[in-house]
Amino acid sequence: MSKNKEMEFQLIVTIVNKGHCGSVIDSSLKAGAEGGTIITGRGSGIHEKAKLFSFTIEPEKDIILTLVPADRTEKVLEAIVKASKLNEPGNGIAFVVDVEKTTGINHLIE
Repeated sequence: MSKNKEMEFQLIVTIVNKGHCGSVIDSSLKAGAEGGTIITGRGSGIHEKAKLFSFTIEPEKDIILTLVPADRTEKVLEAIVKASKLNEPGNGIAFVVDVEKTTGINHLIE
């Protein structure tokens, strides 16, 4: 159960090419995030498939989950976009999801 009655959180999900998660984490920390979780994934979009000697290569991705208080979301997201050059084609994507309930982050709530 959430102790979080007055503090709202949002989740910034950033997907970049494998090995590029450092700029996401570093920039988000400088902008006010407390940390992040990195998950390895594999792309399957129309631009993700490349051929090498007639073998299809599916590039691996780093997925970074950054849970932030809602009042820090814009600043953290802007820092991630700038540092990771997400406005340029092929560098990745980021999106924000509203979080309904949280638990385990008592240091931010108390």
